[in-house]
Amino acid sequence: MAGELSAFRFMKPRHRPHTTDLQAAAGWGIAAVTGALWLVQPFDWLKKTFLEKPEPEDK
Repeated sequence: MAGELSAFRFMKPRHRPHTTDLQAAAGWGIAAVTGALWLVQPFDWLKKTFLEKPEPEDK
């Protein structure tokens, strides 16, 4: 709590973000990321890029 107050000490108490404001922002962020992933659907690229090992090149 003390660290949170020091970050927003310059603001008037009425204008400081409340817990529900932060929860709402996090919820909307999760919804935005989920919507973007649903729209783009890069699952094949993610699988190929991060999960599959590249084949060794023979020279």
